[in-house]
Amino acid sequence: MAKTDTCPICSKPASAAQKPFCSQGCRDRDLLQWLGEGYRLPAGPAERDESDSMPDGLDSGGHAD
Repeated sequence: MAKTDTCPICSKPASAAQKPFCSQGCRDRDLLQWLGEGYRLPAGPAERDESDSMPDGLDSGGHAD
């Protein structure tokens, strides 16, 4: 059984020049999805690290004299 390659955007047959897309238009639509953060994975809030609480990586305590 031969696998037929189809465009992931519109499901038309893929073009050899634009593979895996069928055209430059679908290729551009996919790029716009990436740039516009259309492809995201759901996640909870990020965990804070202890190093995040120190501004600019400097000690929050005393001064260097």
